[in-house]
Amino acid sequence: MTNLTKAEEKIMKILWGIEKGFIKDIIEQYPDPKPPYNSVSTIVRVLVQKEIVGYKAYGNSHQYFPKVSKEEYRKGQLSRLVSDYYNNSFKQVISFFSESKQLDGHELDEAIKMLESLKSQKDE
Repeated sequence: MTNLTKAEEKIMKILWGIEKGFIKDIIEQYPDPKPPYNSVSTIVRVLVQKEIVGYKAYGNSHQYFPKVSKEEYRKGQLSRLVSDYYNNSFKQVISFFSESKQLDGHELDEAIKMLESLKSQKDE
């Protein structure tokens, strides 16, 4: 999965939310101050080149849509993160969160239940 810049991710989040739209539709989703039309258009064209976004032509206008789902992108980014920073070790990821105290007792209990459920599915 291709890495996206922050600006590209922002546009993808908008497209995932609206499902399809013209450049003006994408710009409408930005908070004020809105980015320039040409800037958004350029980023969308890059996303088309990366084959993350597709389009349907209507004369000189193009309606854009995501070719990659949010779930696919999220899985790819998480896999890359675990691979690049945690040596493909889920154990190291869990250790990081537990040691940095970013999980409270309730979240740890939920994580344990999820892991036990996954383990029982694998054992079947």
